Amino acid sequence: MIYRHHIAPPRAFSQFSHDLIRHPRLSSDAVRLLTWQLSLPDGARESLSRTAERARIGACAFTRAKRQLKEEGFVHERRLQGPGGHWVTQQLVSNVPLSAAEAAKLLARMPVHTPSADASPQVAPSPRIPTVGTPTPPPTDGHPRKDPGENTFHHPAEPERRPDPEPDPAPQATEVPEAARTLIAALPRLSPDLRRIPRGMHDELARLVSRWLAAGHTPAAVRTHILRGLPDDGTPVHRPGGLLRYLLRDVPPAPDPDTTSAAEHPAPARPSSRLSALRECEGDHVQATLFRPTGDETHCGRCLSSPTGQRV
Repeated sequence: MIYRHHIAPPRAFSQFSHDLIRHPRLSSDAVRLLTWQLSLPDGARESLSRTAERARIGACAFTRAKRQLKEEGFVHERRLQGPGGHWVTQQLVSNVPLSAAEAAKLLARMPVHTPSADASPQVAPSPRIPTVGTPTPPPTDGHPRKDPGENTFHHPAEPERRPDPEPDPAPQATEVPEAARTLIAALPRLSPDLRRIPRGMHDELARLVSRWLAAGHTPAAVRTHILRGLPDDGTPVHRPGGLLRYLLRDVPPAPDPDTTSAAEHPAPARPSSRLSALRECEGDHVQATLFRPTGDETHCGRCLSSPTGQRV
């Protein structure tokens, strides 16, 4: 059994609707933030973020509470440029939900306050006091003091200038083979992951490919190496140029041509000793039939035992 006892406060109280306190879509932080703002005295310009700090509402909880209040129409904001070119954000807090048009009419009646006008005297910067002494104006007598030291009227002789050495001729750019440029230009058609190669990287990638070609690799081998380096689990390639630079940076030694030809054309496999002892029957069979001969016979035992010579 729950009992309730109300005592009316003698001063400093606010009235809120039960619909606001029991709102089904507002969290406890949102209700606390809204009621705290509505309880401030008239003329107070405390922002919602400052109220959240005083109400001990964390950053994530404040963001969620503010979003809920804006979605339900209790909080409206607009950003505009005030006097002196300062951009300010106006916030409107109401105890009943307002539409965007209703909030715009109310905000249009409110004066625009610059940050300097909102500063309270408690937080205004105090005048700066020098650490030692008092500020003194610069001397204005117009005559500099005489240097008691050595008379330096005559300027020292300038050192003899040597002619600047002639700049070295610019090194000639290494010519990139046309095969390397063609290979780089055809990469977007090789895989969808390579469709967004930056145009500015084509020369750099072509120079890397030319190193592979100079080492003895074929264009087909370079393309195979690139395809093997692409992700095969569906991961998107956001920087295909950087991936190609990484794949082509190190040039491995080219494979031996003899080894490659032998690998491409392997020798025919020899039959096992069990199959080598069998012989194909020359009789009339639907399919080829193997049998193990005991001598020089050319027909299997079934053909020899068939008196009619019909197809078996």
